[in-house]
Amino acid sequence: MSHDYKAQRAETFESFEAFAADAPAVAVITYQFYPEEVDADWDGVQKALEAAGFRTSRDDEAELLDAMIGPVTVTADTIWQHEKRATEIALTFDFTPDGWGLLED
Repeated sequence: MSHDYKAQRAETFESFEAFAADAPAVAVITYQFYPEEVDADWDGVQKALEAAGFRTSRDDEAELLDAMIGPVTVTADTIWQHEKRATEIALTFDFTPDGWGLLED
């Protein structure tokens, strides 16, 4: 099954719109991914994301991978630009996107 980037983008823009007035001007964006397979290639996906400029953190207990970028200027377009790039990488390792958040610097 192919990934629905159009729906993902629409959800990102809708989520951003909900809090845009209170969003910081600059922040670190954290994207979360979870593995589709029990024997997921955690090391491979982390290395690929890091090669693309993301910092990564693995939460073994929650079985989530965080991919962080920034600090960057916070706009819906900026969030989506990095989200799409991270998602494209993660999907090649069978990791599925599970949302994003902002960390003020």
